[in-house]
Amino acid sequence: MAAKASRTPLSRDRVLQAAVAIADTEGLKALTMRRLAADLDVEAMSLYYHLPAKEALLDGVVETVLTEICAVVATLDPVEDWRAALRERFLTARQVMLGHPWAPALLTSRNSIPPVVYAYYDGILATLVGGGFSYRLAHRALHAFGSMTLGFVQEIFTPDDGEAEEEELAAMAEALPHLTAMVAAEVHAAGDPTLGWCDSQVEFEFTLDLLLDGLSRMRG
Repeated sequence: MAAKASRTPLSRDRVLQAAVAIADTEGLKALTMRRLAADLDVEAMSLYYHLPAKEALLDGVVETVLTEICAVVATLDPVEDWRAALRERFLTARQVMLGHPWAPALLTSRNSIPPVVYAYYDGILATLVGGGFSYRLAHRALHAFGSMTLGFVQEIFTPDDGEAEEEELAAMAEALPHLTAMVAAEVHAAGDPTLGWCDSQVEFEFTLDLLLDGLSRMRG
């Protein structure tokens, strides 16, 4: 009885933190209700009080990662220059995402939007409007940034590694010479953090700076 009395009470936040930890160490496929219950040392049925289904668990995991981004961004020192402020915000969000490389794919697959996201985007709009943008242009800027506001870019191609990929490239070479050449040329450096084949730190910063340059010209 004493052991049970000293056990940390189960809560939705504790369950979700444990779920994120499993996904971080073993990948999203390892995240099941049974595995989660085992890690928390509880019966699987007790999880359903906090998260009634696997879909609710996945939504909660996304919310947890986005809440982490908001919390880290909130600690940044104020920057007057709108461009520098947005660049720092988006790169900070990316640092969080690099710690959860499974999160971008999961996030883009969800249908619901956690409320914390609205406040996050309100902050982005405040920065743009404070920097001289109209709401119309700020709206278009959000579309242009896409998922970069959350620290990642959506994949275009995701070729597999290994011999199968080499054979596929060889077969494509004649019919699709430019795609083949691009895939062959895009080998990321070992020290270049990635969230996918089409999402490296170098590519992310290149695209972000390109967008910021363009918005700066349009604002002028």
